[in-house]
Amino acid sequence: MPIFEYICKGCGKDFELIVRSTSPPPSCPACSSTELEKQISAAAIKSESTHGLAMKAAKKRDKIAGSEKAREQREYELHHND
Repeated sequence: MPIFEYICKGCGKDFELIVRSTSPPPSCPACSSTELEKQISAAAIKSESTHGLAMKAAKKRDKIAGSEKAREQREYELHHND
């Protein structure tokens, strides 16, 4: 089923809709206007290189989050004498 992205010309809301050939013309979920501008959607591409880049970014993000959490724990231990 194709999913299309739209921007309502009436209220400016952007949204996605599943559109079938038997579906009625799409309308804005916020204001019910049928004056919509169809957006160009980028296709999702998955390959070994994109997967590798995503994994590298995730590891970097996790490393930063881990070091921040460790720093917060050290600060907590230094300032709390139980």
